[in-house]
Amino acid sequence: MPRRLPIRPESLHPTLWLGHQLARHADAAVATGFAALDAQLPGAGWPRRALTELLLPHPGVGEIRLLAPSLVAAQRAGRLVMLFDPPTALSAAALERLGFAVEELLIINTRTRVIPGADSLWALEQALKSGHVGAVLAWLPPRLRAERLRRLQLAAHAHDGPAFVLCEMSAAQRPTAAPLRLALRPAGADVLAVRVLKRRGPPLEAPLQLALPPVLSEAAQQRAQAGIEGAALGRGGVQTVPPSSLRAATFVNLAAG
Repeated sequence: MPRRLPIRPESLHPTLWLGHQLARHADAAVATGFAALDAQLPGAGWPRRALTELLLPHPGVGEIRLLAPSLVAAQRAGRLVMLFDPPTALSAAALERLGFAVEELLIINTRTRVIPGADSLWALEQALKSGHVGAVLAWLPPRLRAERLRRLQLAAHAHDGPAFVLCEMSAAQRPTAAPLRLALRPAGADVLAVRVLKRRGPPLEAPLQLALPPVLSEAAQQRAQAGIEGAALGRGGVQTVPPSSLRAATFVNLAAG
């Protein structure tokens, strides 16, 4: 009798996989721009129609530089990139060095309201549901309840692109609806340690060490090496300049019209 070949899980359904394998995605993933990271992510990149949760000890560990290749790719494809509630002013010059078309970025600032974070989650949910946004990056309020994150994950099913949410490191102790959760920590000058906390596949024991593109000017690098912290250095992985350098919208109704 000829030996029967085992049935491959993906032949039954594209979301099925064996425990020792990385899952596959029905939609093509978005390349991260870092080959070592792509090799460890299901689908070899950032997922579409799903949240990617990034945990930070504090803003400014290099998260913008990590995400820049995929966000810039969305812009170059003619799609809108939205940033929700960045924790500090962003530098147009530094973003341009990373390849962004800064005049095309849409920055949503909702935390000037009486109830911090309330409008942010609603606006973010509407952006994901709209299906008209290329990529989303959102700094979420601290201690966000699991059901609120679950609503965002459900909304992301309609979003044909990467969707990144940034949370505090202590969120690792709470369950998440996001299928991909990474913890980011600085690991030296222009080096980022990325630990995979959750993915559709086997656990990854050791963190990845990723070399980030430098964005500081030569003079700023010299000051940093001398141990002098320039007043213009921001906490978002880029230099901080007055808020007028990048205009922020305080309210956008994507459900209208």
